[in-house]
Amino acid sequence: MSEGTFLAAEIATQPDDWLRVLDVLPSVAMDLPQPGERVAVLGCGTSLFIAQAYAALRESAGEGSTDAWPASEHQLGRGYDRVLCITRSGTTTEVLDVLKQYRDRVSTTVITADGTSPAVSLARPVVLAEVDERSVVQTRFATTTLALLRAALGHDLRPVAEQARQVLERGVDATSPAATADQITFLGRGWTVGLAHEAALKLRETTQLWTESYPAMEYRHGPLSITAPGRVVWAFGDVPVGLPDQVRATGGHFEWSEVDPLADLVRVQQMCLLRAEAAGLDPDQPRNLSRSVILDS
Repeated sequence: MSEGTFLAAEIATQPDDWLRVLDVLPSVAMDLPQPGERVAVLGCGTSLFIAQAYAALRESAGEGSTDAWPASEHQLGRGYDRVLCITRSGTTTEVLDVLKQYRDRVSTTVITADGTSPAVSLARPVVLAEVDERSVVQTRFATTTLALLRAALGHDLRPVAEQARQVLERGVDATSPAATADQITFLGRGWTVGLAHEAALKLRETTQLWTESYPAMEYRHGPLSITAPGRVVWAFGDVPVGLPDQVRATGGHFEWSEVDPLADLVRVQQMCLLRAEAAGLDPDQPRNLSRSVILDS
């Protein structure tokens, strides 16, 4: 199952990576959003989806208004107290542009994997160097960033890490509906909407599979029309009443797990490895993509 790839190795370290942030948190806690602050969280691609998940978690926890924006489409003139940017490489053009423009106007923090990157000189840096990646495809940096932010909100990561470890030990069934589907739609509610978007992106990047993602309540407002035999709807977290039966009535397969949604995302990552190998694709080097998007000025 693409076991010799960088991606496979990076997926495998995640349970330990998530627990390691418990030791990191005390030294960086004051650089992260504080209770009562009005916060904007920015990122691109996977980092944006992690930003969306965290924003929903923070606001629902009563920590303060929290918005997630694509770095290229932000609305930072809304009186935020802090801007938190997430960027694995620390070189993404859109993120650097935001940091350069706003660092003297508002408190800024950047979470990155590279302590030598341009971003660390433009904001308070939180460097997660141990989860940097060689694969173009992001996995452990993104999930460990979310683990750190969840820990800062008081979440207990120990059972989450244990569930992810069990997911890794079980592996994936090559004959399962998700392993053979010609289309997969991912759904989430609240903070797991961001995870649904991330899951869909991972499979698109690594396997070129047709994937879509939506808030779960929006799925019935049109996207349900594409569900059919040979296709899968995969939900993270809370599921709207009646939705599984509606999916099954189309002939499609409904996929859900009782594990923490972050651990369930690891199942999707494993599916990426399985399906990339079956398609003869290199999951470390997705078509048309690079590790960081750096635009010409």
